[in-house]
Amino acid sequence: MSTVRDEVVSADAATVSLPRQAGHFVLHFFEMCVPMCVGFVLGDLLYFWLAGLAGYSEPFSELPVLSVMLVTVFMTAPMTAWMSYRRMPRRAIIEMSAAMPIVAAGLLALGWFGALPMDSLALLEHGLMMPAMLVPMLARLDLYTGLRGQMHAPRHASTV
Repeated sequence: MSTVRDEVVSADAATVSLPRQAGHFVLHFFEMCVPMCVGFVLGDLLYFWLAGLAGYSEPFSELPVLSVMLVTVFMTAPMTAWMSYRRMPRRAIIEMSAAMPIVAAGLLALGWFGALPMDSLALLEHGLMMPAMLVPMLARLDLYTGLRGQMHAPRHASTV
């Protein structure tokens, strides 16, 4: 049974051009990259400072597991906060946020099995986090291209 809101969203979706959908997708991607970058810059600065106080001059090399875990938090937390602020659907926030620890776990497994050098894992994670966001984004094109009207709607919006 469709609601008036569903019909309005469907009507709006039919009028959204492909270039506009692509632009919406790219804009959303970069909107999530910005808080991730701010998080890793500030987080890494704090981490390197604290590690230096504890006697570690190169924590990514000397503390690779801790480094991967912290980089995951530094990048995921601000992105998750931004998505919550933008009132994204809870499921989309969970899916996007889960992509980051999945990357971290994969990198750590590859490091433990010797397929990747442990001292390069944190740097690899910095580079792989943003492309990893594309997986849940591509799985929900309707949301990230603006075809679904929940991008800016409050979570508690009722359907009529």
